[in-house]
Amino acid sequence: MSNRSSEITAVRIDLDETRKPLESDPMGMRPMQRRVFDKREAQYLLIKSPPASGKSRALMFLGLDKLENQGCKKVIVAVPEVSIGSSFADTDLASHGFFANWEVKPEWDLCSPGADHGAGARSKVKKLLAFLESDDVALVCTHATLRFAFQEAGEEVLDDCVLAIDEFHHSSSSEESKLGELLRCVIQRDKAHVIAMTGSYFRGDDMAIMSVEDEARFTHVSYTYWEQMAAYKHLKTLKINYSFYSALDGSYLQALPKVFDLSKKTIIHIPHRMSPETAGSKHDEVDAIIDIIGDMQDVEEETNFYPVVAKDGRTLIVANLVEDDLEFRNKLQESLRDKKQQERVDVIIALGMAKEGFDWPPAEHSITVGYRGSLTEIIQIIGRVTRDHEGKPTATFTNLIAEPRADDELVVNAVNQMLKAISVSLAMEQALAPKFKFVPKSSDDSVGKGEQDSNTGEIVIGVKDLKEPKSERAKQIIEQEMDELVAAVCQNSDVIKAMANEDMPGELVQDVYVRRVIEEKYPNESEEDVEAIRQRVAATMAMASVGNNENASDDEDEQQAGSRSFVGLVRKFININDLSVDLIDSVNPFGHAYEVLSKGLTSELLQKVHGVASTQKIKMTEEEALALWPRIQEFARDNGRPPSFESDIALERRLGEALEWLKNKKREQMRA
Repeated sequence: MSNRSSEITAVRIDLDETRKPLESDPMGMRPMQRRVFDKREAQYLLIKSPPASGKSRALMFLGLDKLENQGCKKVIVAVPEVSIGSSFADTDLASHGFFANWEVKPEWDLCSPGADHGAGARSKVKKLLAFLESDDVALVCTHATLRFAFQEAGEEVLDDCVLAIDEFHHSSSSEESKLGELLRCVIQRDKAHVIAMTGSYFRGDDMAIMSVEDEARFTHVSYTYWEQMAAYKHLKTLKINYSFYSALDGSYLQALPKVFDLSKKTIIHIPHRMSPETAGSKHDEVDAIIDIIGDMQDVEEETNFYPVVAKDGRTLIVANLVEDDLEFRNKLQESLRDKKQQERVDVIIALGMAKEGFDWPPAEHSITVGYRGSLTEIIQIIGRVTRDHEGKPTATFTNLIAEPRADDELVVNAVNQMLKAISVSLAMEQALAPKFKFVPKSSDDSVGKGEQDSNTGEIVIGVKDLKEPKSERAKQIIEQEMDELVAAVCQNSDVIKAMANEDMPGELVQDVYVRRVIEEKYPNESEEDVEAIRQRVAATMAMASVGNNENASDDEDEQQAGSRSFVGLVRKFININDLSVDLIDSVNPFGHAYEVLSKGLTSELLQKVHGVASTQKIKMTEEEALALWPRIQEFARDNGRPPSFESDIALERRLGEALEWLKNKKREQMRA
């Protein structure tokens, strides 16, 4: 059997119809930066914006304003690793219309080349504390340096400071998180300003980034992938692909040539060392990838790049970030920071690097080997190829994955991995979609017909029977936190299993499992507000599903589940259907995503995978049965009889099962 590598596109976004120029205002701010600056008076500000959207410069505008006009005395910028610190280097803002330039004196740039080794963390902590006693106003350091300084001197030393935390998803509400502890203490003391910035407001684990109470104190500013890419000059299309290969025919190295286009600037992330996709030592894998490219020449001493002569005679430049030697890697990273040297590079091979904060604008293709269950990691990897760059019309993320052998234990594991991949695809689809605003259906036909709000960029859609939120917090959640809430829903294990079960009606997934995620995330909201929030989660996910079905194609080269024109699809959907909450709740967006990814599997394996997925049913629980009781009563009123657990209709059957469960529970209580 030949080693096939079937590639399917799970998400595709085309932006031709929405392209508009990215113009700066009279103060030199791009639209995202202006949106942030308009909230500059907030003491606690959370900025959620894609890679390359201008978060670092937005921070500069904010920091300078807080120093000049809001009584703050210093700005401390903390980044997760020294390589990201260069994003906050001296920047000319005044010549573009702002009132001052951003400047960091060399002695306060604790992320300068080589700052992560040598004298050690202790000396950098001393420097940070010395900065706080000085007359200077700006410092850049790592998260670690900030944490150590906090542990040594306490949160009091940060009074009247602007604390800017980049890649904020590194924080956690866990008591074991030192960065999280620092944040909690600073907020409790309430004498500093905090600016939190991230391109992925999610963690790889189930831990919240902040407590519910602390998060409620932050003003959220969001700028979507859709807005960012719609303003690009060159990049028009983004694709998220999955490619399956048979492990019976060898390792991923045999399948790699099927998806590795040497004409594209490519980042290859080899598999995690504990992944079943590994193919020997990491150095052996790098050597094998270089052999796929061509014949390696002598290493360039001035850059540590590998020149490799390809089979067509071209010399391609490869950067090996897997190499352990610190001196080698430091010189290589310094070369990759040089814009001219960046343009020379054709392929980067990495393991744990070249993710967050890594800047290589020419990159067109990211190939990641092995499943990545973490939405944060995938967003960061995709962010490496979503920079706008001349001559780059398309950016692609490809996840290269081994099919399991048709062994029951391996198939069960593969199903769980597939479900994770599907949930990540769904969440990414939401992250890449335009921002919808759902409003109650109005008698005014001009409202809610898929028109775009010129002020916010949101697409306004009217929904019949949509509940309005009552509390201010619920309104804030709907307006500012929908992306991460949808991501939480997509990654919840109970939701994943429920959605993968074809016998589970969409209404019940929404009523029970999605509702539970919302209640756990926002425990202080009333039942009425939880329902208002839930309806908008369902509507947001349903719109993506509509785009999926409209774009599905039987043509193998056009297997895709993304939207070519979200605005057009929304209008078409609204014109065809009288959109209501009941209709929205009946949509199971997971089902189509499962179908799309399943196209990459052999029919024999797909049958096994489907069988395993069907057995992963969530059994009836007391919580679900009680949650379904109102629907059981409604069914009985409408039909003049109770629902039957033997019905051919999935919704009635599940209601009947819940009714039987409740009857049995009552009988048990009577016998007790």
